[in-house]
Amino acid sequence: MAGEDRSPGTAPRAAAPDETPDLYGAYPRLTPKQIRFLSGHGTRRPVAAGEVLIREGDRGGDFYVILGGSVAITEYYGTSDERLLRLHRQGRFLGELGLLQGQVAFYTAHAREAGEVLVIPVDRLRVLVARDPVLGNLVLRAYLGRRTMLVGAGAGFRILGSRYSSDTRRLREFAARNWLPHRWIDLETDAEAEALLRRFSVTPEETPIVIWREEQVLRNPGNAELARLIGLSTPAADGDHDLLIVGSGPAGIAAAVYGSSDGLATTLVDAFATGGQAGTSSLIENYLGFPSGISGSELAERGVLQARKFGARVRIPAEATSLEPDGGHYRVTFADGTEALGRTVVLATGAHYRRLDVPGIARLEGTSVFYAATVYEARQCGADPVAVVGGGNSAGQASLFLAERVPRVHLLIRGASLGAGMSRYLVDQIERHPRVNVALDTEVREVRGDDTLRSVVVEHIRTKERRALDACSLFVFIGAEPCTDWLSDVLALDDEGFVLTGAEAEARAAPGVWESQSRGCLRLETSLPGVFAAGDVRSGSVKRVASAAGEGAMAVHHVHDHLGHTTAGLPGPGDDLPAPSGRSAAPGGDPHASATDAHPLHMTGGEGR
Repeated sequence: MAGEDRSPGTAPRAAAPDETPDLYGAYPRLTPKQIRFLSGHGTRRPVAAGEVLIREGDRGGDFYVILGGSVAITEYYGTSDERLLRLHRQGRFLGELGLLQGQVAFYTAHAREAGEVLVIPVDRLRVLVARDPVLGNLVLRAYLGRRTMLVGAGAGFRILGSRYSSDTRRLREFAARNWLPHRWIDLETDAEAEALLRRFSVTPEETPIVIWREEQVLRNPGNAELARLIGLSTPAADGDHDLLIVGSGPAGIAAAVYGSSDGLATTLVDAFATGGQAGTSSLIENYLGFPSGISGSELAERGVLQARKFGARVRIPAEATSLEPDGGHYRVTFADGTEALGRTVVLATGAHYRRLDVPGIARLEGTSVFYAATVYEARQCGADPVAVVGGGNSAGQASLFLAERVPRVHLLIRGASLGAGMSRYLVDQIERHPRVNVALDTEVREVRGDDTLRSVVVEHIRTKERRALDACSLFVFIGAEPCTDWLSDVLALDDEGFVLTGAEAEARAAPGVWESQSRGCLRLETSLPGVFAAGDVRSGSVKRVASAAGEGAMAVHHVHDHLGHTTAGLPGPGDDLPAPSGRSAAPGGDPHASATDAHPLHMTGGEGR
C-alpha cells in the first residue's frame, strides 16, 4: 500500500521559502513509502534546467513525481505575457484534473533547476489510484483543488466579447459549468480588449472570440467546437452500447458508475455540462458522506472521474433530439446529426428552472439575472445588494452563499413561511444571518435597468403594497420544468411533462408492447421496454440529489433484469408508439407523487435542488 509511513510526532518536510505552500491539500508531498510504491510502476530519469515536462495545449501526457530539483508552473510560457503560477520541489507531483480526463494542459511545467523525476504513464496511474484508496484520495483531492485554483486565477483560454452579447454569455456559461479555466475580457469595459482586437485582426462585430495560447483564435465558436479544442469529451463511440445514458445529473452519473462498473459498455451524454441542476449549487450540506458539504460541481466531477475509471465514455455537448426503436435496440439522434445505438437507455435529463415571468427580464438574463448561484455568477455581483427569488433549498443555499460576498441579500418568497419548502438547517442559518433579509408573501412585479439590473419592484401579495429594492443582480429559483420536449411523441408523460414509469407507464403503452415481453413494466421503466427514467425527469420522483443517485443505481439493476429477458417483442421501426397527448396525473391528483412518494415537487437546490 502507498499510505503514510510517518512515525508518530514527525511531519512532512516544510515547503522551501520559494516553494508554493500546500493550499487546501492541493500541493501535498508524497511520503517516501508512496514514492517507493510508485517507483515500481514508472521510470526515473534526469531533467535538465529549462526542460519542458508538460506544455500548455498538449493533451494527455504522463504523471510526474519530482525527485530532485524544482519545477515551475507557468502560463503563456515563452511569451512576453509569461506568468509564474506555482513552484514545486522534491516529493510533489505534477498535473491537475485535465490529466485524468484527457483534456489539454492549461499551463506549462518546466524544470527551473536540473534534477530528477519519476515518470508514470497516466493510464497506469488510473489503475494505481483505483487500487490504493489512500493514494487515490490524495491525488484526486489535489487535482480537484488545482483545477479550482486555475479557474480562480483566470488561467487557460480567454473569451473576448461584450457583456450584452448572448453568444458571449453562452460561451462563458459553458466554460463555467464545465469547470474550464478561462478568463473573460469584456469588450465594453476592459482596457486590453482593443489591443487584443488589433493583435488578432478581429473586428468588434466578429466577437465573441476564444483566444488559446496566443496563437489560435476561434470566432464565435459553438459549444462543441470549444469542447473539441479543450478535449472536454471523448469522441462518439462506434457500434452498439449496452447502456446509453442521456443526461449527466446525479441520476445519470450514478447510472454511469454502476453500469460501467458492472461491465456494461456505457456511454454518458449531456447537452451542456455534467452535474445537472445540482451542478449549479454552491454547497450541498446534507448529502450523505460529506459532513462539511460539497459543491455540486465537485460532486459531479468526482462521479464522472469514477465512471471514467470503470470505462464509461462521456460526450459533452451532445443534445439528444429523438429516440426511436431500431431492430431490438434504440437509436438516439443528436442535434449535430450523429447517432448512437443502445440495447438499453436511461433517461436522466432532469429539469430546468422556470423563467420568471416579468416584463423586460429577458434582456437582463446572463448579465444580471441568473438561474444558478456559483462562483461564476457571484463574481459579477460586485459590492452591491442582490435579490433571490424562491422558497426551496436552492434559494436558501444561494442566499447564504451570496451573503458571504455581498452586503445584502433580499430573499423573496411567495409563501407565508420560510420553512414551508426549505430544510430546517437552512432556515436556521438564514434567520441568524445578518445580511439576509427575508420578505414573505412577496412577488417580483418589475425589473428596472437598461443594460444591467438597478432595482426590482416587489409587491406584498395580501396588502398589494409595492416597493423598490436596490439590487444589482437577481437570482431565480422558482420550480422546474422537465427536459422532455424531445420525448413527447415517444413516451407516456404525465400532465406536467414528466416521464411516467412502472404500472402507470405500462397502462399507457401502445397495444401489445408489454404482452410480448413475458414480464411487467419495471419500477423505473417507461412505456417502452428497455428505456428507463431516473431522477428529476421521472414522474413521482423525490427531487433530491441522494434519491436521484439512488434511482440511477436502481435503473442499472433494471437494465440487467431487462437484458436477462427476451427482447423479441421490442418495437421496431414504424411500430406504434404511445400517443403524445393524454398525460395523466399520479394517484391522488398530484402529477409528481406516486402511491409511495409523498414529497412536494418544489425544487430545493443542492441536496433538495
